[in-house]
Amino acid sequence: MKVSVLGTGAFGLALASILNENGHTVKMWTKFEEEANYLNQTHTSPNLKNFIIDSKIKISTNFKRTVQGTELVIIAVPAGFVDDISRLLKKEIKNNQHVCIASKGIEQSTCLFVYDVFKKYITSDQVGVISGPSFAVDVIKKVPIGLSLASTNEKTISVIKEALQNKHVKLRETDDILGVEICGSIKNVIAIASGMLDGMGLPISTQAMLITESLNDIKELINALGGNKMTILSFAGFGDLLLTCTSTKSRNFSFGRLIGQNKSQDEINNYIETTTIEGLYTLKSIYKLLKDKKVNMPIIDLINDIIYNNKPASALLTFLVVK
Repeated sequence: MKVSVLGTGAFGLALASILNENGHTVKMWTKFEEEANYLNQTHTSPNLKNFIIDSKIKISTNFKRTVQGTELVIIAVPAGFVDDISRLLKKEIKNNQHVCIASKGIEQSTCLFVYDVFKKYITSDQVGVISGPSFAVDVIKKVPIGLSLASTNEKTISVIKEALQNKHVKLRETDDILGVEICGSIKNVIAIASGMLDGMGLPISTQAMLITESLNDIKELINALGGNKMTILSFAGFGDLLLTCTSTKSRNFSFGRLIGQNKSQDEINNYIETTTIEGLYTLKSIYKLLKDKKVNMPIIDLINDIIYNNKPASALLTFLVVK
């Protein structure tokens, strides 16, 4: 199978490594010429240490050539760039091509989930969403990884499974695209709070309390927005929440940890400027979405107040007990 991967960040490269391992022809796209040259010449990435990019994986800045003639297109860019990518893809995508969205998050200006941003431009139902506990640095090690695959199109599910599933990658299918997207987005925000607890020196017992309370809240949010609340028990739900909320490999967790450690604003700002923190991007969107939909989720209100309204991180401790 010929597959296009749009985005050459850590997760895009990790997915490309799976595709290559499975014997597929892989073309990748980045809009940065300097990045494309570096990746092609060195076969390494600063985003994935000790990882060698197979020479069979071709990386280009030519969007049309990357997408042309492939059976599957994988979108693996930060949530804020999905609108731009979808605009470009609309001009090139053909009826026989399937799309897999690996990006997670909510667009700030519209409060649309990534799938809905994509659907503004491309109405095809030949699209699936993948989400689950899968740090890129772990994926490239070829250890067992589980992902939720959400789509309403059986052929698309089949194509994505053929592309990505193998002896160490499991894809568990569902038709609850909304539920999977909610889980994949909000877990990054909860991970910030979990990092705050760790930064304050609280043990895993307290983090587990936060995770459990958040599971219940997310379940009710999925239900309120029209998804299947049982999705909370999937790889995209509990699996990803557990991983992101307990690991220093998570940029969202690490960001929250800085706040919990009461680091200087300069140090926090430097981390923000040099790191893609999807949870910080998503927080504004999910906060606005909850207000617009009149859905009550106090943990989001509190995280927002700590980050943007100077409320102390220690307020989390009182919240968890009296909630």
